[in-house]
Amino acid sequence: MLSEILKESISNTGIISFRDFMAEALYHPQHGYYTSGAAAIGHKGDFYTSPSLHPIFGAVIARQIEQMWQVMGMPKIFDIVEIGAGIGYIANDILKDISGQFSDSLRYNIIEVNPKSLRILNNNLLPSDNLRIIKDIAELDNIEGCVLSNELIDALPVHIVKKFNGSLKEVYVDSKFREVYRDCSADIIEYIKEFAPGLPDNYRTEVNLESRQWINNVSKVLAKGFVFTIDYGYSAREYYDMERSRGTLVCYHRHSVNENPYINIGLQDITSHVNFSALKRWGEMVGLETIGYCGQGMFLASMGIDEILSQIEGPAYQHAVNRVKEMVLPGGMGQSHKVFIQCKGMKDIKLRGFDFSNKKNIL
Repeated sequence: MLSEILKESISNTGIISFRDFMAEALYHPQHGYYTSGAAAIGHKGDFYTSPSLHPIFGAVIARQIEQMWQVMGMPKIFDIVEIGAGIGYIANDILKDISGQFSDSLRYNIIEVNPKSLRILNNNLLPSDNLRIIKDIAELDNIEGCVLSNELIDALPVHIVKKFNGSLKEVYVDSKFREVYRDCSADIIEYIKEFAPGLPDNYRTEVNLESRQWINNVSKVLAKGFVFTIDYGYSAREYYDMERSRGTLVCYHRHSVNENPYINIGLQDITSHVNFSALKRWGEMVGLETIGYCGQGMFLASMGIDEILSQIEGPAYQHAVNRVKEMVLPGGMGQSHKVFIQCKGMKDIKLRGFDFSNKKNIL
C-alpha cells in the first residue's frame, strides 16, 4: 500500500531525495515501518537486538547507569530518558535489577513512536510510580540523569551521495523508484569536506544530517548528565574507507538482509551505520564532552558481565552463555556495535565500562 502511495505522491510532486523516501518508508504516519506497527524484534520479527537476546544486557546497562548516578553525587531525582524503547526490554530489565537508594531516586521516561510497541509497553512494563511514556523529548526540560538509546540512530533517514568525475551528487528517487542524481546541498558538501574529504570517483555513501538535530535536541533538555548511545557504526576514518565504497545501507526483513530499499516498502527496516566522529564533533558544539567509545564486547566485559553470568544457575546458565556470546564475541555484535558515552556539566569523568578499552581518540 505504501508503495502505491509513494508512487502517486512522487508523480504529483516530482522526484524526492532518498532521505525523504527513507523517512516515508520508515515513518509515514499510517504505513511506515515503525509507525504502522510492522516493526518487530526477536524470533518472529525482522532482526535481533542485544536487549531482546537476554535480560543480562539490561542488567549491565543498569550497572553503568547506577555509576553515573554515583558520579553525579547521588541526586534525589535521577532521570533515565530512553529514546526508541521498543517493547521495553531494557526498561524492564533495568527496573528489575536496581534497588535501594538508586531505585528511590530514579524516574524512567520512555519515548517510542511505534503504536504496536506502545500497546505492548503499556501492558508489560513493571508497575512503577516513577515511570512514564511520552511522545517527544521536547516534552522534557532541565533533565539531570541519562539519555539512553540502543540501535536508534542507525534508523534515522540519511542522504545518499556518489562521486562522479570529481563532483559530488545526491541520490533522488522517481515515481518508478529509480535513482537519479542531483546537485548536493551546502550542508551535505560541508559534511563531506569535514568527515570524508578526498572521496574517489564512484564512491557511494550516506550522510546522516538527522543525527545532528538529534544530538542538539538531546542537549537542549539535558541540564546535567550523560548521553549513552549504543549502535553499530564506525569512526569517520573507518566509515569512509575504500572497504565501504558502496556505503553501509542495509535492509532487514524476516531475518533476511538485503541492500534494496525499494522492495517491501513499509514492511522492512532500512538502516545505515553511525558516524560516531560526527556525533562527537556535533556533541562538542552543544556542550557534550566525549567520555568513551569502544566495542560493545569490551564494554560488557569491563562492566563485569561474567560476574552477572556466574550468578545464573541451572539450565538457564547455558542458555545465557550462548546469548552472551552473541553480544560480546568479535565478528558479531561485540565488534559491530559500539558504546559511546558523552557527558554534560561535568569534567574528567571516568566510567567502568571503558576500563578495558577506550578508543575515543580515534574519533
